[in-house]
Amino acid sequence: MEIILKQDVQKLGFKDDVVTVKPGYGRNYLIPQGLAVLATPSAKKVLAENLKQRAHKEAKLVADAKEIAEAIKAIEIKITVKAGGEKLFGSVTNQDLAEVFAKNGQAIDKKYITSGVIKRLGKYTATVRLHRDVIVEVEYEVIPEQE
Repeated sequence: MEIILKQDVQKLGFKDDVVTVKPGYGRNYLIPQGLAVLATPSAKKVLAENLKQRAHKEAKLVADAKEIAEAIKAIEIKITVKAGGEKLFGSVTNQDLAEVFAKNGQAIDKKYITSGVIKRLGKYTATVRLHRDVIVEVEYEVIPEQE
């Protein structure tokens, strides 16, 4: 079954992609949730026209995302946490990285940050997706809190 995505769906595709899914997944989840529509010939024509009109706007979005990427790479990220030896009391998640970016003036939603759950001190790398074409690798360090 071919569908057109109306929103980004993780591990499936981005908005306005035409993807093939199993009929049950499309009919019972994606379409009722408003995440997709059936890819009929008329819907494909409308999509092609919309993509053509949106092409120059897309170029500006990519340029803005690249500027943000450069700003993020320039930030030296050190997250201080309570720790006993090498292990943390708690963990460092995508939410913690999003808060660090917000403090530095870059509002990035935590769902666009992929770092996993960190439970030890050390240096780590996170992936930040600013745009479908702009993905940034950010290095950060988890350090113990000084008393």
